[in-house]
Amino acid sequence: MKAATSACLLLATIAVSITGASASDKPILDAVAANGAEQLQMLEATVNQNSGSLNVEGVRKVGEIYRRELEDIGFAVRWIDMPQSMARGGHLVAERDFGDGPNLLLIGHIDTVFEPDSPFQRFERDGDKLRGPGIADMKGGNAVVIYAMRALIDADAIKRGKVTIFFTGDEESVGAPLAEARKDLIAAGKAADYALNFEGGSPEWAVVGRRGSSKWKLEVTGKRAHSSGIFSDGSGAGAAFEMARILNRFYGEVRGPLGLTFNPGMVAAGSAIEPVGSAGAVTLSGKDNVIAETAIASGGLRFMNDAQLRAAENLMRGIVEDSLPLTKATITFQDRYPAMELTKANEALLDRLNAVHARLGLEPAKSFPPEGRGAADISFVAPYVASMDGLGVAGTGAHTVEEDMNLTSLQQATQRTALLVADLLASDLVQ
Repeated sequence: MKAATSACLLLATIAVSITGASASDKPILDAVAANGAEQLQMLEATVNQNSGSLNVEGVRKVGEIYRRELEDIGFAVRWIDMPQSMARGGHLVAERDFGDGPNLLLIGHIDTVFEPDSPFQRFERDGDKLRGPGIADMKGGNAVVIYAMRALIDADAIKRGKVTIFFTGDEESVGAPLAEARKDLIAAGKAADYALNFEGGSPEWAVVGRRGSSKWKLEVTGKRAHSSGIFSDGSGAGAAFEMARILNRFYGEVRGPLGLTFNPGMVAAGSAIEPVGSAGAVTLSGKDNVIAETAIASGGLRFMNDAQLRAAENLMRGIVEDSLPLTKATITFQDRYPAMELTKANEALLDRLNAVHARLGLEPAKSFPPEGRGAADISFVAPYVASMDGLGVAGTGAHTVEEDMNLTSLQQATQRTALLVADLLASDLVQ
């Protein structure tokens, strides 16, 4: 099977060589093909090691696999620990300085949504279809990063610049406080000239804009009284009707701008509401003949840019303040992921990618509509540096027990990443 795989990889490389790749590209593409079997073995090993976001030991074990691979190609690797109270595994950072030139940041994440109690734990292969927890989101993307760099170093193709690889350990469930969990990534972004993220992708698309996300919480109080008196001057409307009024006006007056969404994922009303744990669960009590004294709702808000976010927040605050009789409501917002705005610098990176596509005989990649993509780690650095995402492997079923990836996309993504990295490090900065 390994021999057959290697033969397929070699044929693919030969096909690439006659569609426009330059003479300087060929050693890089040959190195990608030569390392294909080892790359697949590393991917299998990382998939078979559980690294759910809350599995601190598992995240570290996968990080050790990456450490060995990166140190083998000359990177200085360090582990950034998070505070014990955060209960997260930390982040891996690998750096190699090749001389004066651009600073390139390559981003991935070690963790997955599959904790040790998930039934989905093992790597499986059926021809060119690979299945396993986190195989596309995003251990496949991490394998692309490492083996693109290995190919470039094997081919002696980098003469200048600096490469920083930053693999977070908690992308799927970010530790709190958020500022602590992402301060090192943000610092790396501020120091970089380009940032590339390797969430799942395909040759047809690249991501140069993503929506941001925040949280909101609505708390309502009313007057507890016998239900026979509801709507009267002495009893008022009750917390449940006030909550319904607010949510209905959110739907009618805040909804509309492209890319702006807000979802009340949890709504409760009754005589008493008590939180259970930290995951959003509550217990509530009430009776049919008692006016609801309290109500809460919480949810997410997604937005295209900061101006859109702040405008939506102001509209929501205004609606909340217009209370029904004998009720009072407050709304609070919690910033989470900033938006990755569609900028000229990001679009210029897409042009660079498409120059690589032309040499590989691929159709130009289109910009994935930002309103169709959620938040990711690239969002934290995008305000400071030209950024692009969606450069990982092609797969389906992310976050489900059907998660898979296409084996051929592993080589293809590694090829285009290697050539793109070589081009960015060798040329002047995108303006």
